Amino acid sequence: MAQPLKSAEPDAPSAGEIHRRDFMRTAAGAAVLAAANRSSVFAAGSPESDALAKLTMAEASKKIHAREITCTQLTEACIQRSGVYNSKVNAYITLMHDEALAQAVQLDAEAKAGKFRSPLHGVPIALKDNIDTAGTRTTGGSAVFEDRYPDEDAEVVRRLKQAGAIILAKANLQEFAMGSTSVSTYFRPVRNPWALDRISAGSSGGSAAALISDMTIGALGTDTGGSVRMPASYCGIVGLKPTYGLVSIRGIIPRTYSLDHCGPMTKTVEDNAMLLNAMVGYDKYDVASVEHPKEDYVAALKQPVNVIRLGIPRAPFFDFLDDETGKAMEEAITVLGKLTRSVKDMHLPPPGKYSRAYFDGEIEAFHWEWYQRKSGSYSLNQRRTIESVHKRLNDVASENCSARVVDYINAQWELQRLRKTIDDSFVNYDLVALPTMRVLPGTINDALAREENVGTGSEPSETSNCVPFNTFGIPAVSIPCGFSASGLPVGLMIVGPRFSEGKVLALANAYEKATQWHTRRPKLMPDMPVPPVTRKTGAGSAG
Repeated sequence: MAQPLKSAEPDAPSAGEIHRRDFMRTAAGAAVLAAANRSSVFAAGSPESDALAKLTMAEASKKIHAREITCTQLTEACIQRSGVYNSKVNAYITLMHDEALAQAVQLDAEAKAGKFRSPLHGVPIALKDNIDTAGTRTTGGSAVFEDRYPDEDAEVVRRLKQAGAIILAKANLQEFAMGSTSVSTYFRPVRNPWALDRISAGSSGGSAAALISDMTIGALGTDTGGSVRMPASYCGIVGLKPTYGLVSIRGIIPRTYSLDHCGPMTKTVEDNAMLLNAMVGYDKYDVASVEHPKEDYVAALKQPVNVIRLGIPRAPFFDFLDDETGKAMEEAITVLGKLTRSVKDMHLPPPGKYSRAYFDGEIEAFHWEWYQRKSGSYSLNQRRTIESVHKRLNDVASENCSARVVDYINAQWELQRLRKTIDDSFVNYDLVALPTMRVLPGTINDALAREENVGTGSEPSETSNCVPFNTFGIPAVSIPCGFSASGLPVGLMIVGPRFSEGKVLALANAYEKATQWHTRRPKLMPDMPVPPVTRKTGAGSAG
């Protein structure tokens, strides 16, 4: 059965956290012991087991198809490594131990019979815990849904299972994906594997942290304003936000449905293309889904990039860059200039003036009913957000309330217009490149203090460049492009017009092959100390 994992933190629990600690009392080590009791070839924590967990998706796929390793061995290797390191990074909420191994056994039998479902056959994947899994708890990172067990898989999960992927675990996240730090969660903050006192960004922080810690071979995140790309940047992985509607979001707990995307998070660009191939497809039951001719994104990586005209939108996306991020970006642009036909400065249109309207309206539409029933189960941070939204949308003056409705309608019209016209910005450019984040990751304690004092689940707006591309609904990928002197990753974002995923990934792949940033891994050790988390007494749930 699925195992809820315990978060090992050195600070003593406050009164508001006692239930949470009791709720998650199942030790992460139980997963290791259960795996060791099965007939695995490799001992837990052995070099052989770790070597399997560190494989890329392409490497793992090749070894499974060549019968060099089994699906069970690969799955157990990820489970074993999770048992050792999840207590350090707190990336997982639930490890689907028995379910994953049952899948692996079935897939091994198919492989033995020479039947492989796809390149993902037997590859373990972690899911952000706002993505529904039938019969397995899906919490959204919140106490509100601590006992929520969906009846059906999300459409994207169904597609992955059909492709032979093994659903390994449910990853920690900012509560209800409402924020960009992954510190405000019922299951305690996600830690950045490169520096355990730092944020992993969010809201898909657990997916990114698990991946770069080699606790999974691939992962899924969701992205409403950068929630795949920001953690990808801060954790040094590859994270893609596809074109809006290309990947079904049915069966995913909504953040802001008009802006929500589901995207692949991987160790390499090739892996990203492999995972995307299994995720895309029209879903007539998803109102956001769009019909688009089938593409092979792995094959698209081979297209020439020396014909690409690359634009650099310096204003406002290069404003407020810290020195080390700026240096890494200029070096990345130099490399891109050698790979492409041309590199020139350019401008992108503003993302519109009505964004507050659909953020507010769609938060209210999903959360207000739940809030009336279980307000005490929301963290202080999210209570503030929901109450503020409700107040804005339900002003006592009826004319103001009517104005909010008009704002929402205008916002939807503007959103559709922007998405229909954004490709005009690419007439003279094929793709654009810019920093994913403008600053290096801050500390968990600073993020908690800001949430307690200000009541926001987000980093300051000038730290991220991601939000406009959710509004435009166009594909954007973040890839590693450097490291700070202290060893913290820096991310490069490559963006293209609608349905240009193949070209975006092709340039990302060419850049990756021209550099070595993607080969680095954080130096995690089983006995490494975990820095304490500090918070003000009575500040509410911080995770």
